Amino acid sequence: MKLRNFLSSLLVLVAALGLDAQTNTPYSMYGYGILSDNATSMQRQMGGVGVAMNSGRQINVMNPASYASVDSLTFLFDLGADLSFMWSKEGSAKEKATGGGLDYLTMQFPLSKHFGGSVGLLPYSSVGYAFGNDIKHGAMSNQGSGGINRLYLGFAGEIKGFSLGVNVSYDFGNIVNDVFATPSTGSTKFEHVMKVRDWGIVIGAQYTARLSRTDRMVLGLTYSPKKTMLGSTWATIQEMTLESEPTEVARGKLKNNYYTPNAIGAGVSYSHQRSSRFNVEFDFIWQQWSKAKYSPLYSFGNPELNSKPVIVFEGMDFKDRTRYALGAEYVPKLRGSYMQRVAYRLGAYYTNDYLNIKGNQVREFGVSAGFGFPTIEGKTVINIGLEWKMREAHPQALIKENYLNITLGVNFNEVWFFKRKIR
Repeated sequence: MKLRNFLSSLLVLVAALGLDAQTNTPYSMYGYGILSDNATSMQRQMGGVGVAMNSGRQINVMNPASYASVDSLTFLFDLGADLSFMWSKEGSAKEKATGGGLDYLTMQFPLSKHFGGSVGLLPYSSVGYAFGNDIKHGAMSNQGSGGINRLYLGFAGEIKGFSLGVNVSYDFGNIVNDVFATPSTGSTKFEHVMKVRDWGIVIGAQYTARLSRTDRMVLGLTYSPKKTMLGSTWATIQEMTLESEPTEVARGKLKNNYYTPNAIGAGVSYSHQRSSRFNVEFDFIWQQWSKAKYSPLYSFGNPELNSKPVIVFEGMDFKDRTRYALGAEYVPKLRGSYMQRVAYRLGAYYTNDYLNIKGNQVREFGVSAGFGFPTIEGKTVINIGLEWKMREAHPQALIKENYLNITLGVNFNEVWFFKRKIR
Protein backbone atom coordinates (compact mmCIF):
# COMPACT_ATOMS: atom_id res chain seq x y z
CA MET A 1 0.00 0.00 0.00
CA LYS A 2 2.87 2.36 0.73
CA LEU A 3 4.25 1.89 -2.79
CA ARG A 4 0.81 2.63 -4.24
CA ASN A 5 0.55 5.86 -2.26
CA PHE A 6 4.06 6.86 -3.31
CA LEU A 7 3.35 6.32 -7.01
CA SER A 8 0.06 8.22 -6.80
CA SER A 9 1.76 11.12 -5.05
CA LEU A 10 4.56 11.12 -7.62
CA LEU A 11 2.08 11.33 -10.49
CA VAL A 12 0.27 14.26 -8.87
CA LEU A 13 3.58 16.06 -8.26
CA VAL A 14 4.84 15.60 -11.82
CA ALA A 15 1.46 16.68 -13.21
CA ALA A 16 1.64 19.87 -11.14
CA LEU A 17 5.18 20.71 -12.21
CA GLY A 18 5.14 19.33 -15.76
CA LEU A 19 7.81 17.26 -17.47
CA ASP A 20 11.32 18.68 -17.56
CA ALA A 21 12.90 17.02 -20.60
CA GLN A 22 14.93 19.66 -22.42
CA THR A 23 15.08 20.13 -26.20
CA ASN A 24 17.92 21.92 -27.99
CA THR A 25 17.11 22.67 -31.64
CA PRO A 26 16.34 25.89 -33.57
CA TYR A 27 13.66 23.94 -35.46
CA SER A 28 11.57 23.98 -32.27
CA MET A 29 10.97 27.75 -32.63
CA TYR A 30 8.35 27.02 -35.30
CA GLY A 31 4.78 25.84 -34.79
CA TYR A 32 4.24 23.93 -31.56
CA GLY A 33 7.83 22.74 -31.38
CA ILE A 34 9.15 19.19 -31.76
CA LEU A 35 6.34 16.63 -31.49
CA SER A 36 6.42 13.45 -29.42
CA ASP A 37 5.01 10.05 -30.44
CA ASN A 38 4.34 8.86 -26.86
CA ALA A 39 6.81 5.97 -27.04
CA THR A 40 8.19 4.52 -23.80
CA SER A 41 11.89 3.76 -23.36
CA MET A 42 11.28 0.15 -24.39
CA GLN A 43 9.44 1.25 -27.54
CA ARG A 44 12.09 3.82 -28.47
CA GLN A 45 14.63 0.99 -28.45
CA MET A 46 12.47 -0.61 -31.17
CA GLY A 47 12.25 2.47 -33.38
CA GLY A 48 9.17 3.86 -31.62
CA VAL A 49 6.67 1.17 -32.68
CA GLY A 50 3.53 0.49 -30.66
CA VAL A 51 0.31 0.71 -32.68
CA ALA A 52 0.09 -3.11 -32.86
CA MET A 53 1.81 -3.88 -29.55
CA ASN A 54 -0.01 -5.43 -26.59
CA SER A 55 1.61 -7.08 -23.61
CA GLY A 56 0.58 -7.77 -20.06
CA ARG A 57 3.99 -6.57 -18.87
CA GLN A 58 4.57 -3.32 -20.77
CA ILE A 59 2.49 -0.13 -20.90
CA ASN A 60 1.69 1.03 -24.43
CA VAL A 61 0.14 4.51 -24.55
CA MET A 62 0.51 4.71 -28.34
CA ASN A 63 -2.62 2.54 -28.69
CA PRO A 64 -5.07 2.64 -25.76
CA ALA A 65 -6.65 -0.64 -26.92
CA SER A 66 -3.59 -2.38 -25.47
CA TYR A 67 -4.72 -1.68 -21.88
CA ALA A 68 -7.15 -4.61 -22.10
CA SER A 69 -4.23 -7.07 -22.19
CA VAL A 70 -3.11 -6.32 -18.62
CA ASP A 71 -3.18 -9.29 -16.25
CA SER A 72 -6.08 -9.17 -13.77
CA LEU A 73 -3.69 -9.22 -10.77
CA THR A 74 -1.01 -6.87 -12.09
CA PHE A 75 -0.30 -3.17 -11.62
CA LEU A 76 2.29 -1.62 -13.98
CA PHE A 77 4.22 1.61 -13.47
CA ASP A 78 6.69 2.94 -16.06
CA LEU A 79 8.99 5.94 -15.54
CA GLY A 80 11.33 7.15 -18.30
CA ALA A 81 14.13 9.68 -18.74
CA ASP A 82 16.75 10.44 -21.36
CA LEU A 83 20.04 12.23 -21.90
CA SER A 84 20.66 13.82 -25.29
CA PHE A 85 23.88 14.97 -27.01
CA MET A 86 23.47 17.10 -30.14
CA TRP A 87 25.92 18.20 -32.84
CA SER A 88 24.60 20.73 -35.37
CA LYS A 89 26.02 22.35 -38.48
CA GLU A 90 24.78 25.37 -40.44
CA GLY A 91 27.14 26.19 -43.26
CA SER A 92 30.58 26.41 -41.66
CA ALA A 93 29.18 27.08 -38.16
CA LYS A 94 29.14 24.14 -35.75
CA GLU A 95 27.61 23.80 -32.29
CA LYS A 96 27.27 21.23 -29.51
CA ALA A 97 24.52 20.99 -26.91
CA THR A 98 23.11 18.64 -24.31
CA GLY A 99 19.59 18.11 -23.02
CA GLY A 100 17.32 15.61 -21.38
CA GLY A 101 15.41 14.97 -18.19
CA LEU A 102 12.21 13.25 -17.13
CA ASP A 103 10.39 12.05 -20.25
CA TYR A 104 7.16 10.37 -19.15
CA LEU A 105 5.32 8.72 -16.28
CA THR A 106 2.57 6.13 -16.83
CA MET A 107 0.53 3.59 -14.84
CA GLN A 108 -1.65 0.68 -15.97
CA PHE A 109 -4.10 -1.36 -13.91
CA PRO A 110 -6.83 -4.01 -14.38
CA LEU A 111 -10.49 -3.14 -13.96
CA SER A 112 -11.85 -6.66 -14.51
CA LYS A 113 -10.87 -9.80 -16.42
CA HIS A 114 -11.22 -8.19 -19.86
CA PHE A 115 -10.95 -4.49 -19.01
CA GLY A 116 -7.96 -2.32 -18.16
CA GLY A 117 -7.10 1.31 -17.56
CA SER A 118 -4.13 3.64 -17.61
CA VAL A 119 -3.21 7.11 -16.37
CA GLY A 120 -0.05 9.13 -16.90
CA LEU A 121 1.79 12.21 -18.05
CA LEU A 122 3.42 12.51 -21.49
CA PRO A 123 5.04 15.22 -23.60
CA TYR A 124 3.01 16.37 -26.61
CA SER A 125 5.62 18.86 -27.84
CA SER A 126 8.80 20.51 -26.60
CA VAL A 127 10.55 23.83 -27.34
CA GLY A 128 14.14 24.76 -26.55
CA TYR A 129 16.66 26.83 -28.49
CA ALA A 130 19.09 29.72 -28.17
CA PHE A 131 21.04 31.33 -31.01
CA GLY A 132 22.04 34.75 -32.27
CA ASN A 133 23.36 36.69 -35.26
CA ASP A 134 24.65 40.11 -36.20
CA ILE A 135 22.34 42.82 -37.53
CA LYS A 136 23.10 46.29 -38.84
CA HIS A 137 24.50 48.42 -36.01
CA GLY A 138 24.09 45.67 -33.42
CA ALA A 139 23.08 42.06 -32.76
CA MET A 140 19.97 39.93 -32.40
CA SER A 141 19.45 36.78 -30.36
CA ASN A 142 16.58 34.25 -30.22
CA GLN A 143 15.63 31.91 -27.44
CA GLY A 144 12.62 29.77 -26.60
CA SER A 145 11.42 27.30 -24.01
CA GLY A 146 8.41 25.32 -22.85
CA GLY A 147 6.10 22.88 -24.57
CA ILE A 148 2.79 21.09 -24.18
CA ASN A 149 2.25 18.27 -21.66
CA ARG A 150 -0.53 15.67 -21.85
CA LEU A 151 -2.16 14.28 -18.69
CA TYR A 152 -4.31 11.36 -19.85
CA LEU A 153 -6.78 8.79 -18.56
CA GLY A 154 -7.52 5.74 -20.69
CA PHE A 155 -9.73 2.64 -20.70
CA ALA A 156 -9.98 -0.46 -22.89
CA GLY A 157 -12.03 -3.64 -23.17
CA GLU A 158 -11.51 -6.91 -25.04
CA ILE A 159 -13.77 -9.64 -26.41
CA LYS A 160 -12.81 -12.59 -28.62
CA GLY A 161 -9.46 -11.15 -29.65
CA PHE A 162 -10.80 -7.68 -30.50
CA SER A 163 -10.02 -4.77 -28.16
CA LEU A 164 -11.15 -1.16 -28.22
CA GLY A 165 -9.74 1.68 -26.10
CA VAL A 166 -9.73 5.44 -25.66
CA ASN A 167 -7.45 8.05 -24.10
CA VAL A 168 -8.90 11.37 -22.95
CA SER A 169 -6.31 13.98 -22.04
CA TYR A 170 -5.89 17.40 -20.51
CA ASP A 171 -3.23 19.26 -22.51
CA PHE A 172 -1.43 22.12 -20.83
CA GLY A 173 1.75 24.17 -21.07
CA ASN A 174 3.29 27.46 -22.18
CA ILE A 175 5.43 28.05 -25.26
CA VAL A 176 7.63 31.15 -25.00
CA ASN A 177 9.57 32.64 -27.93
CA ASP A 178 11.85 35.64 -27.29
CA VAL A 179 13.80 37.91 -29.62
CA PHE A 180 16.39 40.31 -28.18
CA ALA A 181 17.41 43.15 -30.47
CA THR A 182 20.57 44.90 -29.28
CA PRO A 183 21.50 47.88 -31.45
CA SER A 184 24.16 50.37 -30.40
CA THR A 185 21.57 52.53 -28.60
CA GLY A 186 20.09 49.87 -26.27
CA SER A 187 18.30 46.54 -26.07
CA THR A 188 14.68 45.55 -26.78
CA LYS A 189 12.90 42.30 -25.99
CA PHE A 190 10.04 41.00 -28.16
CA GLU A 191 8.17 38.10 -26.57
CA HIS A 192 5.48 35.79 -27.93
CA VAL A 193 3.65 33.46 -25.51
CA MET A 194 1.22 30.66 -26.28
CA LYS A 195 -0.72 29.38 -23.25
CA VAL A 196 -2.44 26.04 -23.95
CA ARG A 197 -5.27 24.72 -21.76
CA ASP A 198 -6.85 22.12 -23.98
CA TRP A 199 -8.16 18.56 -24.19
CA GLY A 200 -7.55 15.71 -26.62
CA ILE A 201 -8.82 12.25 -27.50
CA VAL A 202 -7.22 9.16 -29.07
CA ILE A 203 -9.24 6.09 -30.07
CA GLY A 204 -7.50 2.76 -30.61
CA ALA A 205 -8.40 -0.75 -31.80
CA GLN A 206 -6.47 -4.02 -31.99
CA TYR A 207 -7.24 -7.50 -33.27
CA THR A 208 -5.15 -10.48 -32.14
CA ALA A 209 -5.13 -13.52 -34.44
CA ARG A 210 -3.81 -16.76 -32.92
CA LEU A 211 -1.89 -18.47 -35.72
CA SER A 212 -0.84 -21.41 -33.54
CA ARG A 213 -0.15 -22.21 -29.90
CA THR A 214 3.14 -20.33 -30.17
CA ASP A 215 2.51 -17.71 -32.87
CA ARG A 216 0.19 -14.74 -33.12
CA MET A 217 -0.36 -11.64 -35.25
CA VAL A 218 -1.77 -8.31 -34.06
CA LEU A 219 -3.34 -5.63 -36.25
CA GLY A 220 -3.65 -2.14 -34.74
CA LEU A 221 -5.34 1.16 -35.63
CA THR A 222 -5.49 4.53 -33.89
CA TYR A 223 -7.42 7.70 -34.69
CA SER A 224 -7.36 11.22 -33.28
CA PRO A 225 -9.81 13.79 -34.74
CA LYS A 226 -9.01 17.30 -35.90
CA LYS A 227 -10.02 19.89 -33.32
CA THR A 228 -9.44 23.52 -32.41
CA MET A 229 -7.00 24.26 -29.61
CA LEU A 230 -8.05 26.14 -26.49
CA GLY A 231 -6.07 28.79 -24.66
CA SER A 232 -4.67 32.21 -25.46
CA THR A 233 -1.67 33.88 -27.05
CA TRP A 234 -0.12 37.32 -26.76
CA ALA A 235 2.95 39.36 -27.65
CA THR A 236 4.80 42.04 -25.69
CA ILE A 237 7.60 44.52 -26.28
CA GLN A 238 9.96 45.78 -23.58
CA GLU A 239 12.93 48.11 -23.48
CA MET A 240 15.59 46.33 -21.41
CA THR A 241 16.08 48.94 -18.71
CA LEU A 242 15.49 48.76 -14.96
CA GLU A 243 12.42 51.00 -15.09
CA SER A 244 10.66 49.55 -18.13
CA GLU A 245 7.68 47.19 -18.09
CA PRO A 246 6.51 44.97 -20.95
CA THR A 247 3.84 46.50 -23.16
CA GLU A 248 1.28 44.19 -24.74
CA VAL A 249 1.03 44.77 -28.49
CA ALA A 250 -1.19 41.85 -29.56
CA ARG A 251 -3.51 39.26 -28.00
CA GLY A 252 -5.85 36.56 -29.23
CA LYS A 253 -7.55 33.26 -28.45
CA LEU A 254 -6.39 29.90 -29.76
CA LYS A 255 -9.98 28.75 -30.40
CA ASN A 256 -10.78 28.67 -34.15
CA ASN A 257 -7.30 30.03 -34.96
CA TYR A 258 -5.05 27.10 -34.03
CA TYR A 259 -5.84 23.41 -34.62
CA THR A 260 -4.48 19.93 -34.05
CA PRO A 261 -4.90 17.56 -37.03
CA ASN A 262 -6.66 14.39 -37.99
CA ALA A 263 -4.21 11.59 -37.19
CA ILE A 264 -4.25 7.91 -38.12
CA GLY A 265 -1.87 5.14 -37.08
CA ALA A 266 -1.71 1.60 -38.46
CA GLY A 267 0.53 -1.27 -37.42
CA VAL A 268 1.06 -5.00 -37.71
CA SER A 269 3.12 -7.22 -35.43
CA TYR A 270 4.13 -10.87 -35.32
CA SER A 271 5.31 -12.71 -32.22
CA HIS A 272 6.56 -16.21 -31.46
CA GLN A 273 6.83 -17.47 -27.90
CA ARG A 274 7.80 -20.91 -26.70
CA SER A 275 11.03 -21.40 -24.80
CA SER A 276 12.23 -18.10 -26.34
CA ARG A 277 10.37 -14.98 -27.44
CA PHE A 278 10.59 -13.02 -30.69
CA ASN A 279 8.54 -9.93 -31.67
CA VAL A 280 8.67 -7.78 -34.79
CA GLU A 281 6.43 -4.82 -35.69
CA PHE A 282 5.94 -2.27 -38.46
CA ASP A 283 4.01 1.00 -37.95
CA PHE A 284 2.82 3.84 -40.16
CA ILE A 285 1.51 7.15 -38.77
CA TRP A 286 -0.11 9.96 -40.76
CA GLN A 287 -1.08 13.38 -39.36
CA GLN A 288 -2.92 15.86 -41.58
CA TRP A 289 -1.14 19.01 -40.46
CA SER A 290 -1.62 20.67 -43.86
CA LYS A 291 -5.32 21.10 -42.94
CA ALA A 292 -4.67 22.24 -39.34
CA LYS A 293 -5.08 26.01 -39.19
CA TYR A 294 -2.26 28.00 -37.58
CA SER A 295 -2.96 31.76 -37.57
CA PRO A 296 -0.05 34.19 -37.15
CA LEU A 297 -0.41 36.47 -34.16
CA TYR A 298 -0.53 39.62 -36.29
CA SER A 299 -4.04 38.65 -37.43
CA PHE A 300 -5.39 39.47 -33.96
CA GLY A 301 -6.25 42.67 -32.16
CA ASN A 302 -5.78 46.28 -33.16
CA PRO A 303 -3.96 46.71 -36.50
CA GLU A 304 -2.36 49.90 -35.20
CA LEU A 305 -0.88 48.04 -32.23
CA ASN A 306 0.16 45.16 -34.45
CA SER A 307 2.12 47.54 -36.64
CA LYS A 308 4.72 47.45 -33.89
CA PRO A 309 7.34 44.70 -34.15
CA VAL A 310 6.06 41.35 -32.89
CA ILE A 311 7.36 37.85 -33.40
CA VAL A 312 6.02 36.52 -36.71
CA PHE A 313 7.46 33.34 -38.22
CA GLU A 314 7.36 34.25 -41.89
CA GLY A 315 7.99 31.58 -44.50
CA MET A 316 6.69 28.76 -42.29
CA ASP A 317 3.71 26.52 -42.95
CA PHE A 318 2.62 22.97 -42.14
CA LYS A 319 2.85 19.80 -44.23
CA ASP A 320 1.32 16.39 -43.52
CA ARG A 321 3.49 14.42 -41.11
CA THR A 322 4.28 10.78 -41.91
CA ARG A 323 6.29 8.31 -39.87
CA TYR A 324 7.49 4.80 -40.72
CA ALA A 325 8.95 2.59 -37.98
CA LEU A 326 10.25 -0.97 -37.73
CA GLY A 327 11.33 -2.72 -34.56
CA ALA A 328 12.19 -6.15 -33.18
CA GLU A 329 12.76 -7.78 -29.78
CA TYR A 330 14.36 -11.12 -28.93
CA VAL A 331 14.64 -13.00 -25.63
CA PRO A 332 16.89 -16.08 -26.06
CA LYS A 333 15.42 -18.18 -23.24
CA LEU A 334 12.51 -17.26 -21.00
CA ARG A 335 13.63 -19.57 -18.18
CA GLY A 336 17.36 -19.66 -18.81
CA SER A 337 20.34 -17.94 -17.22
CA TYR A 338 20.20 -14.22 -16.49
CA MET A 339 21.73 -13.07 -19.81
CA GLN A 340 19.43 -15.46 -21.68
CA ARG A 341 16.42 -13.72 -20.08
CA VAL A 342 17.60 -10.26 -21.15
CA ALA A 343 15.52 -8.70 -23.98
CA TYR A 344 17.60 -7.54 -26.97
CA ARG A 345 16.00 -4.85 -29.16
CA LEU A 346 16.64 -3.07 -32.48
CA GLY A 347 14.69 -0.47 -34.42
CA ALA A 348 14.70 2.19 -37.13
CA TYR A 349 12.35 4.95 -38.28
CA TYR A 350 11.93 7.70 -40.87
CA THR A 351 9.77 10.83 -40.41
CA ASN A 352 8.63 13.59 -42.74
CA ASP A 353 7.84 16.22 -40.13
CA TYR A 354 5.04 18.80 -40.13
CA LEU A 355 7.31 21.86 -40.29
CA ASN A 356 7.90 23.40 -43.71
CA ILE A 357 10.37 26.30 -43.52
CA LYS A 358 10.66 28.47 -46.63
CA GLY A 359 9.71 25.52 -48.82
CA ASN A 360 11.96 23.03 -47.02
CA GLN A 361 10.19 20.26 -45.10
CA VAL A 362 11.97 19.03 -41.98
CA ARG A 363 12.71 15.32 -41.93
CA GLU A 364 14.25 12.95 -39.42
CA PHE A 365 15.53 9.40 -39.39
CA GLY A 366 17.21 7.27 -36.77
CA VAL A 367 18.25 3.85 -35.54
CA SER A 368 18.06 2.48 -32.01
CA ALA A 369 19.10 -0.48 -29.88
CA GLY A 370 18.68 -1.46 -26.27
CA PHE A 371 18.29 -4.03 -23.57
CA GLY A 372 15.59 -4.99 -21.10
CA PHE A 373 17.27 -6.21 -17.91
CA PRO A 374 14.96 -8.17 -15.59
CA THR A 375 15.38 -7.77 -11.86
CA ILE A 376 15.99 -10.74 -9.60
CA GLU A 377 12.32 -11.69 -9.26
CA GLY A 378 12.01 -11.37 -13.06
CA LYS A 379 8.97 -9.04 -13.27
CA THR A 380 10.29 -5.50 -12.99
CA VAL A 381 12.42 -4.58 -16.04
CA ILE A 382 15.10 -1.89 -16.42
CA ASN A 383 15.24 -0.67 -20.05
CA ILE A 384 18.48 0.95 -21.23
CA GLY A 385 18.96 2.03 -24.83
CA LEU A 386 20.88 4.12 -27.35
CA GLU A 387 19.35 6.09 -30.19
CA TRP A 388 21.09 7.92 -33.02
CA LYS A 389 19.06 10.27 -35.18
CA MET A 390 19.62 12.95 -37.79
CA ARG A 391 17.36 15.94 -38.46
CA GLU A 392 17.53 18.33 -41.42
CA ALA A 393 15.28 20.06 -43.94
CA HIS A 394 14.79 19.10 -47.60
CA PRO A 395 15.58 19.99 -50.35
CA GLN A 396 17.76 22.66 -48.69
CA ALA A 397 19.25 21.20 -45.50
CA LEU A 398 19.22 24.51 -43.54
CA ILE A 399 20.58 23.13 -40.23
CA LYS A 400 21.92 19.56 -39.97
CA GLU A 401 21.54 18.02 -36.51
CA ASN A 402 22.89 14.71 -35.22
CA TYR A 403 21.75 13.30 -31.87
CA LEU A 404 22.94 10.54 -29.59
CA ASN A 405 20.27 9.78 -26.99
CA ILE A 406 20.65 7.59 -23.94
CA THR A 407 17.26 6.35 -22.75
CA LEU A 408 16.42 4.85 -19.38
CA GLY A 409 13.11 3.38 -18.30
CA VAL A 410 12.05 1.40 -15.25
CA ASN A 411 8.95 -0.74 -15.71
CA PHE A 412 7.64 -1.84 -12.31
CA ASN A 413 5.42 -4.93 -12.31
CA GLU A 414 3.57 -5.36 -9.01
CA VAL A 415 1.01 -7.96 -7.93
CA TRP A 416 -1.50 -5.82 -6.02
CA PHE A 417 -4.80 -7.60 -6.34
CA PHE A 418 -3.88 -11.09 -5.19
CA LYS A 419 -5.71 -12.20 -2.05
CA ARG A 420 -3.79 -14.66 0.03
CA LYS A 421 -5.70 -17.55 1.56
CA ILE A 422 -5.83 -17.65 5.37
CA ARG A 423 -5.11 -21.12 6.70
